[in-house]
This record gives sequence, C-alpha cells and structure tokens, in this order.
Amino acid sequence: MARARSRTPVKNPPPAPSAGTDTTGEFTGKYLVLLRDNGVKEGLQAIRNAAGLKDVCNAADYSGAAVEMADAERAEVFVLDKLKVAVVDADPTQLGGLQAAATEDGAILSVEPERIMYAFADPRAREFPFEYLRGYKDAVNHLFAQLVGETAVGARETEIALADTAQFTWGLQATRAHQSRFSGRGIRVAVLDTGMDLDHPDFAGRIVPAQTQSFVTGETVNDLNGHGTHCVGTALGSQQLVGGMRYGCAFRGDIFVGKVLSNAGSGADAGILAGINWAITNQCRVISMSLGARVQPGEPFSTIYENVAQRALLSNPGTLIVAAAGNDSRVPGTNTRFEPPRPVSRPANCPSMMAVAAVDSNLDIGVFSNGGINANGGGVDIAGPGVGVFSSVPDPFPPNVQPIGSGRPWPPRYHTISGTSMATPHVAGIAAMWLEARGTATSAQALWQLLTGNARRLTLPSRDVGAGLAQAPI
Repeated sequence: MARARSRTPVKNPPPAPSAGTDTTGEFTGKYLVLLRDNGVKEGLQAIRNAAGLKDVCNAADYSGAAVEMADAERAEVFVLDKLKVAVVDADPTQLGGLQAAATEDGAILSVEPERIMYAFADPRAREFPFEYLRGYKDAVNHLFAQLVGETAVGARETEIALADTAQFTWGLQATRAHQSRFSGRGIRVAVLDTGMDLDHPDFAGRIVPAQTQSFVTGETVNDLNGHGTHCVGTALGSQQLVGGMRYGCAFRGDIFVGKVLSNAGSGADAGILAGINWAITNQCRVISMSLGARVQPGEPFSTIYENVAQRALLSNPGTLIVAAAGNDSRVPGTNTRFEPPRPVSRPANCPSMMAVAAVDSNLDIGVFSNGGINANGGGVDIAGPGVGVFSSVPDPFPPNVQPIGSGRPWPPRYHTISGTSMATPHVAGIAAMWLEARGTATSAQALWQLLTGNARRLTLPSRDVGAGLAQAPI
C-alpha cells in the first residue's frame, strides 16, 4: 500500500467556470512525466533515481485498466501503461531531479504540470438572442461579399437551412447519418465525460456495467451533471426511442462510458489520461472527449497529450481521439464579432487529435467555436453540428446544465444544448459508422482520412471548420 504524502493532492477539482473565466494556469500540484515508448520499466527506475519516488500504482495491475483513482491519488507515482505516462506527486526538489533527467534519448522524455480541464457546453450560447446571431451572420456575409464581390457567403447552405423533424434531429440530417446504411455495429466507442444516466430508457440493455468506469474519486459513473449523457446520446443514441425523434449517430455501436469529469463538470489530467488508457486497453476504436482547458494565442500544445494521441493512433487495432475545439470565441457584447476566434483548446490543439468545431443549422460557424489561429498545431480538423443539439439528458434535468433553444417544451430526459461538445460526439459516432463501412481492419490514420476526405466542403475558412462538415457513409 502506498504511503500518504505530506502534501494533500487535489482530489476534488473546482466546478466548471462561468463564462469568460480564464482557466489557464489551473494546476493540481502534480506532474505528468512522459516515458520512452518502449521503456516503462526503465522510466520508473529513472523516476526513482531522479526523485526518490517509490510508491507506485500501475493501471496494468487492474482488470481492463479500470483503476481505482483513490489508489492512484495515494501513490507517489501513477503509471498509465498503454500511454507510457506517469503522474507523479513531487515536491520542488524532486521536480528538479525529474526535469534534469528529461532528455530526448533518455527514459524520461518530458515533464509537464498536471492541469484541470472542464466540460465544453457553452454557457453563453443560451444568452445569445436570435437577433444577435442573425446580425452576426449578416454582417460577416456582407463583409465577405464586399471583399470578393459575391452576394453572400454560404448562400447554397443557407437556402437549405435544416430543422429538427418528428423523425430526425437537424444534425443527423446535416451529416447524412439518418440516410446511412451503417450503424456502427460492433464498433467500440468510448465517451470520456461526466458519465451517463444509467437509467435512461433509450439505452435499456445497451449500457453494460463492464463497459463503464468512474475515474473520479468518490463518484460513480452515473451522471448527475447531464453533459456526458447528452454526448453519449449524440454519438450512440438508439434508433428506437421512447421520446420519438432519433438523435444518435452510431445506434448499434458498443457504448463505453468513462467518467473522467466530476458531477461539477471538471477533472484533472490523471483521470482523463486514465480514461484514455482504459479505452485503449479495451480496444475502443474511437474516443470522444468534449472537454478541455483554454490556451492563449501562441501557446504550444502539450507534448505529453500529443504523444498520447500518437500512441493511441498506433496502438493495436488503433484508436482515434476526437476532441472538442472549445467555446471561448466571440462573446456577445464585447465587440469581438470581427476579430479572430480564440485558439483551439487543450488537448484538441494537439496535431494528432481530431479537433472538432461547431456549426449551426444554417451551416455557419457557431459564434462560440474556437479556431485554428496558433501555428505549429492547434488547427481545426473538421466540424460537426453544435448549435441547438437535441439529445438525452438525465431526469430531473440537472440545474447546472442550462438548456437553450426556442423554448419548446421538450419531454423529460431530452433537451437541446450548444457547444463544440455537441459537435464532437457527432464526429465520433460517424467515425464508428465509417469503421463498420470500411471494415475493422481500417487503421486509425486511415479513419482520419476517411472523415476529412469525405467531409462536406463549406464556404467558410478552414481556420474555422477544417476540412468541412463530417458526413456519414451512405
């Protein structure tokens, strides 16, 4: 049993910040250590030599890597075997030893402070009046027309503005998921978020206990936030529903639910990385992460998360991590509507993670959606439906997740929410559909190319939407 440390680690991260809160620099006091790809044993020895840390919790010692986070938090060193990353509880002197040991050809490659990340449902979207959204769109269209001599940007798209119907959400229509012959059958998709409402009637018989795990100390996988249930529903919601309208993409995909964010909507890197490690161990082909932390213009991506994403892509059979670009851009009332967006958030800004932006039902960029403005990584790769997205939520509806929309009286257990969080599970579900269509032997890198290569091109900058709007195979 690992001995208790003299410094108490952060076990309960703060709740999700309010709109406009700068979440940069929120650290736990622990550190992430990247180990050489084939050198976990040597890396642990290097940690012992450099910092004198010996008490180890290894995810490999737990069945299916379903580690108990209380054990991980008590340990001096928490090892994520598939990722070749360790989370260490080091004092300043020990940290200095670790940093000195980090070299390009050594057992320790890099050291970074552990940070806190948050669920990405846009709290400001519900405050956007329709007149603001229409005015923003019209102003951009007019400016573009003046610059290039056209009547309006996105004219073809706006002529076919989509809406929810009695059968399908507008997002399923925009991505062709409602027309697809494929359902993600047999493809394992992990949604790493605030968990899942295990009693939701639309998922009866589909949530297998062995395919759920909480990586938040003191909280079960059951979702008391709502964000995770909404994301699971969009990616993997069933075809036959209690509430009527279909909202899920890969309705026959295998659901894996990893609770990596607390019921308050936040979580530290250790739990998020543990969730990724668990998903890869259980051969999930797609990981959906609607979470992150704000970065500043010019700020580089995390070397450790980039290596994690690369190792996921190259794992057997290969795992694609799909992550939300973030919702920090173009706040109403701040005269920012003609300014560039905020940069893609951490960890979606890693080049080897598929960063997802949000578009609305007119196929215009969601006003909150972050963009690819940072060089050397940090680009948007693809877009998904992310404004006014209808999906599953717990009942009663959690008060800390505020719905948006037209005020339509949705039935219990359903609501609309906006954010790049909602766009991301669309892409994850569609990725599962492509894997079914092309076969499970398809590599994760090839899956990436299928998604971007078949995306619907939009008359919007690639800075904002990458390759375009994700499309399901027909």
